[in-house]
Amino acid sequence: MNMVRKFFICICALMAASSIQAQQISFSSEKIWDNGMHNAFTSIEKFRGEYYITFREGETHIFDSKGNAEGKIRILHSKDGVKWEALPAIGKAGYDLRDPKFSITPDGRLMVIIGGSIYRNKELVGSQPHVMFSSDGRTFTDPQPVNVDPNHRTERDWLWRVTWHNGVGYSVSYGRTEKGQTPLYLYSTTDGINYKHIQSFNIDNFPNEATIRFLEDGRMAIMIRREQGDRECVWGASPAPYTEWEWKKMGTFLGGPDFIVLDDEHIVAGGRTHLGHDARTSLFLGTKDGKFNQTLILPSGGDTSYPGFVVVGDELWVSYYSMHDSKNASIHLAKIPLSVFGK
Repeated sequence: MNMVRKFFICICALMAASSIQAQQISFSSEKIWDNGMHNAFTSIEKFRGEYYITFREGETHIFDSKGNAEGKIRILHSKDGVKWEALPAIGKAGYDLRDPKFSITPDGRLMVIIGGSIYRNKELVGSQPHVMFSSDGRTFTDPQPVNVDPNHRTERDWLWRVTWHNGVGYSVSYGRTEKGQTPLYLYSTTDGINYKHIQSFNIDNFPNEATIRFLEDGRMAIMIRREQGDRECVWGASPAPYTEWEWKKMGTFLGGPDFIVLDDEHIVAGGRTHLGHDARTSLFLGTKDGKFNQTLILPSGGDTSYPGFVVVGDELWVSYYSMHDSKNASIHLAKIPLSVFGK
């Protein structure tokens, strides 16, 4: 680890949350994929004894040199988290595939939920969520459209992530209607393809990207990005059947939010934050009550964020993308001792 990174880690320690005593924090953050393309929007999962990271691959954040938006899905796999191998990129004509998110279905398949944007003359005219599956982590089904409740479908549906709990998958969908409204819906699925409406949320200031996890006390928790107004991310929790919600603002903007529940008093969240005009990928430590404090700023900059989390032994592995050390966005993997988060 070079001297610049050591200095950066010391600064991170001084910014640690009040629940963690200031200390010199040692962790690694390595670039694991940089092929000259714009690689972004990550997810990480352990499946059949190996580690998998997925992300969107394209010339730029959206459009290529010909003005087309046809991002593809790339999947990396590794047995040890050090040496990574790539599967062939997966695309679909007419769609900009992006925001791939892993989950493992109740029948033991690796599932990827994917957003599919449709552009005409560089104008977004619609979106269609897709899904694909793999039984072995090497071959995947072709991306197929998912079916959402027709009574709540919009022209721009976006199922951002699916989380499975007791045999049922849950996802929050956001979109835009013809009248410019931004509805937010909670859906359930038993097969990853068909989604049933559970609840409509009344969240202001353009709510969008949302991650669902389950707390030790049995409640569902949701973290939601907001794009307008004060832009503060919101935290909500509800007991089953997930129709009685308590919401609170988190005090910070988070782009591409994800979180992992280590236990109800140690919840690690991450996403894009801004230091002045500079974007960074930051991690926060919080509790089931939705109180979060910034804990670490990962080596990052430019177009960055969209982390994924997985616990490996006594470490938290964090996938994310960044432009701080390359011309185009590249994929990084941080390995952080759980002791940093009080575990």
